[in-house]
Parts: sequence; C-alpha cells; structure tokens
Amino acid sequence: MREHLHHAERNVHAERNVHAERNEHTGRDAHAEAVPGGGGPQPRTTRRGILFGAAAVSAGALLTACTSNESNDRAATSDDQQAGGIDDRPGKHVTIGFAGPQADHGWLNAINVNAKSRARRYKDVTLEITEGSNDTAQQIGQIETLINKKVDVLVILPADGKALTQVGLKAMRAGIPVVNLDRVFASPQAYRCWIGGDNYGMGLNAGHYIGEQLKDKKHATVVELAGIDNLELTRQRTKGFDDALKNYPHIEKVGRQAAEFTVESGQSKMAGLLQAHPSFDALWNHDDDQGVGAERAIEQAGRDGFLMVGGAGSRKAMDTIKAGNSVLKATVLYPPTMSASAIDLARALAQGKGIGGMAELEIPASLTLYSAVVTKENVDDYLPTGFH
Repeated sequence: MREHLHHAERNVHAERNVHAERNEHTGRDAHAEAVPGGGGPQPRTTRRGILFGAAAVSAGALLTACTSNESNDRAATSDDQQAGGIDDRPGKHVTIGFAGPQADHGWLNAINVNAKSRARRYKDVTLEITEGSNDTAQQIGQIETLINKKVDVLVILPADGKALTQVGLKAMRAGIPVVNLDRVFASPQAYRCWIGGDNYGMGLNAGHYIGEQLKDKKHATVVELAGIDNLELTRQRTKGFDDALKNYPHIEKVGRQAAEFTVESGQSKMAGLLQAHPSFDALWNHDDDQGVGAERAIEQAGRDGFLMVGGAGSRKAMDTIKAGNSVLKATVLYPPTMSASAIDLARALAQGKGIGGMAELEIPASLTLYSAVVTKENVDDYLPTGFH
C-alpha cells in the first residue's frame, strides 16, 4: 500500500518550476511560477512519534485528467485504500479552514472529496470548507472570513497563486499556519508548508517508460500531445519528457501538438498528428481527459502499432490499461489525494506533531508528490485512486 508522502521523493524548493499556478485539469486558470517553500512566521511543531501517512498515491490527482468535464460526486478517495501509519488517536481539537477553486472539473471535484473524506476520519477535526470559486476576489473574501473565524490552520488551493499571495501572508501574520496546496503562492512567506504534484516528473517518467519500452527498436519515433502551451505546467511536462529522451539517442520526437485538456481538443489535435505522421512508435499524452478524444481519433483512423502513455490517472484510463485492448498502456499520476495529505499536514501542524520516520522535529517546508507510472502490472494498486 503506497502513500503520498512515501512517494514524495523530492523535498522540493521549486528548483524546477514544477508547481504550476493552475492545475492542469481545468485548462482555465492562470498559473504562477513555483517559489521555494517554507518561510514566514512558523509555529513551533514538536514530533510526538506520529507516522504521518498521506493518502494512497493517486493518479494525477483525482482530477487531473478526468474523463469528462463534469464533476462527479463519486470521486475516488484516499480512504478507499488503507492509509496505514496515520495517527488516528484523538488529540487537541483542530478547526481546519479549506478553500479551493470551483469544482468544475473531475480533478478539482476529487480534491474536495478527498479533503472532506480525510477530515471525517478524525474525531478531533472540524472542517470549515468554502463553496469554492474561480473568481480571485471572491476566494480572497472566503479566506478572509475563515481568518476572522480564527480557524487553527488553513489549507488553500488558490485559483491563482500570485493573486492570492497577500491573503496567504495575512493568515500567516495572524498566526494561522497555511498549507499551500499545489498552485504555489508567489512568496514563501505566505505559507508554512507547500504540497503538490510534479509536472516535470510526469514528463520525465513518461519519457523513461517509453524509452525502456522502445530500447530494442532502432530509429524509433515518438509524438507528443501536450496541454495548453502558455502554461508553465505544460512546458515542464514537455521539458521532463525531452530530458528523459536524451537518455535514448535512438529515439526521435518527430511531432508535437498542443491541446487544451478537453476531450474535443484532444480528438482534433490527435487527428492532426495522425495525418501528419503515417507511422510512429509511441505517443505521450499530457492529460487523460484529452486522451479520451485522442483515443477516439485513433480508432476513427484505424491506427495501432504504437503505444500510448497518458497523464493524471483517471479511472477510465486505468480501466482501459487493465483491459489491455487499447494502444493506451500506461498513465503517469498527478495525485488529487494530495488534498487528503494536506488535511493530515494541517492537523499535525495545529497539534504540534511532526512526521514519523524523519530525524527532523519540524514538518517539511515543501513536499512534492511522486508521479508514478501506472501499467497493467501495477494498475490494481492504483485503481482505488482513479478519479471519474
């Protein structure tokens, strides 16, 4: 059984700009540059033997590449798998304020579902969750309401990291520690701890997987179906992929199209790639949602003879991988169960606890979740975290 923090291979300080302001899966919000984590007024936390378990590793977040643009009340949660190692023993009562964008996409809906589910497992936690808004002014107002209520700790997934930095600073200066979720604030003083996904790592692991699958094929060719090109997260996924391919000089990337994280754009852009390239050996698709459209285009063109790797970890993609009857052979995760881990972190901060298994007394300033590659061999481990 895997857990988010056990997958946090790197304690990043945003050296690679892997945290984008906007989550890949909505395709709508602006994204901020990643900033080194930690800083600001930090409450002293003491370690009391808690083995801090995060939620089980999820596929690119419950939301990333969802198979539909509609939210779904039945999103997979971290509690669908055992979250071994979490200190469930009641401690000091904690009120956690949670503020995120509007749940207008499967991945974002999964973020909310995971946060609520995680909070319910603790008898000593009360969760104050806002309605959610993509309007920065409205979200700032919602967070200020939570500050005025004097919650013990805040978990914030900003609609726009840069625009909400000041309200993060306001909370920290008021003595309320902030757990910044995924879309990073513009100042490290605006949060106590950042936790989120690894866009560079997604591309890197996709490239290595494809490279290993094609290692015995001479003069192999690959194409890339990217996300929205003006987003930093898309650039990071492409950079990771290109860097991985440098380890396989016999593989050449011969084509790239940028879609928009939607089924429709995935279908139209994939049709263009298929028309431009009569043959290739592998496809790296940044998002499982647009991948649904890509698969439609592939089926309509009657093409096969290559392998496809997706991104995010939707349940539909995992079901397809398990069935083994499609060109889709793997997906790289961007786990939405990060919100469950954020609840764990918030509770630990408010109760003065640290993370078991680490020598340090303090909770880390930054935690980057690992982008695991889900294949037919390990898909059963990850199915419970696939989002709808």
